[in-house]
Amino acid sequence: MALAVAAALGGMASSAVAGGFAIGTQSGSGTGNAFAGGAAAADDASVAWFNPAAMTLIPGKQVAGALHVLKPSFKYEDQGSSGVFAAQPAGTGGDGGDWAYVPNAFFTMAINPKLSFGLALNVPFGLKTEYEAPWRGQLVGIKSEIKTANLNPSVAYRLSDTVSIGVGLSVQQIEAELTNCGNAACTVVANLSADDIGYGGNVGILFQLSPSTRIGAHYRSAIKYTLEGTATFSGAAVLDGGVNADLEVPASASLSIFETVGNWELMGDLTWTGWSSVQQLTVIRTTTSAGGPAGSTLTTLPFKWDDTLRYSVGANYKMSPQTKLRFGLAFDETPTIDETRTPRLPDQDRTWAALGVQFRPSKTGILDFGYAHEFIKDAKVNVPVPGQTTCVAGCLTGTFKNKADIFSLQYAQSF
Repeated sequence: MALAVAAALGGMASSAVAGGFAIGTQSGSGTGNAFAGGAAAADDASVAWFNPAAMTLIPGKQVAGALHVLKPSFKYEDQGSSGVFAAQPAGTGGDGGDWAYVPNAFFTMAINPKLSFGLALNVPFGLKTEYEAPWRGQLVGIKSEIKTANLNPSVAYRLSDTVSIGVGLSVQQIEAELTNCGNAACTVVANLSADDIGYGGNVGILFQLSPSTRIGAHYRSAIKYTLEGTATFSGAAVLDGGVNADLEVPASASLSIFETVGNWELMGDLTWTGWSSVQQLTVIRTTTSAGGPAGSTLTTLPFKWDDTLRYSVGANYKMSPQTKLRFGLAFDETPTIDETRTPRLPDQDRTWAALGVQFRPSKTGILDFGYAHEFIKDAKVNVPVPGQTTCVAGCLTGTFKNKADIFSLQYAQSF
């Protein structure tokens, strides 16, 4: 039942708002702090995702549910496309981003004073760009969509009054769909669709250095997939057939600090993500068709991505026992590089500015509102014809003007 629910939730999420195709919004309480201090904050049951070791700080039982409304924007400006791209329709594709809805759910339970159990049901990766055809770049991308759903049970153990550890298992489903024009006249539209389920793990540790200071560290493993599905070609069905492709979503590691000073809570975070695992996506035919024999390469998408760092700081101000104001700033590096960036994901470095408010309507209920705006650098593209590595036949040359807004609502209930 939990896997079925996870799949349903994943179907609602398809818009990256972090570096690469990661979804950075994993709790409503964290949005207002730009997710600073995630591995040490222990604000609510969402610690089951950020650092299971911190579950030992959540008494009794708690369930938290969040909904994030995302609005990314990707607008293309042509800057001298050449060759076959110059002959394509002059349209700019409109806005490649659209509204998306990302739900998360978390549960923690203190089994005894030393042992805790937790469960995270969330969407760690997702992407959707879709351009209005006909447009200048339709040979390299019309629609690109990645959807995931993750089920992450975990346990935590308090080793002492100052040290806790936690470990968890992830069961993650992924679906991917890519479309583009299959020829210059766009009389054929290619569609690749595939999915798989993968497994990973996570481990965390929490140090209570003093009553007012905590440090948390958390590592989440990479997950390897062999996506299997179909390639279809409208207007050229003889090319249709089965395909597969290997993909590895990256490992990540976070180091966070949380400090209480009077009515203020101060936090910081440094997160590394191993995006260098994404070097290229090679799509292999698994059945023979007019397009080629089983085992032949249908297409190769180069990425050559780099590892990234994300830096964030945040602060909370306790106005009263019922009300807390949140603030946050973050800088999130992009894994993409100028040489291989495409309209499918015109990502660039981004700076988060966030604020939020927490209200306690009762002794056991916590309501959080959060908002963040992402200032994203212009993303340049210089993409050759699919299957080629130079601009001999032409390149799509231009710049994407990008931005994103995030609205979050979360309610946590203890019982």
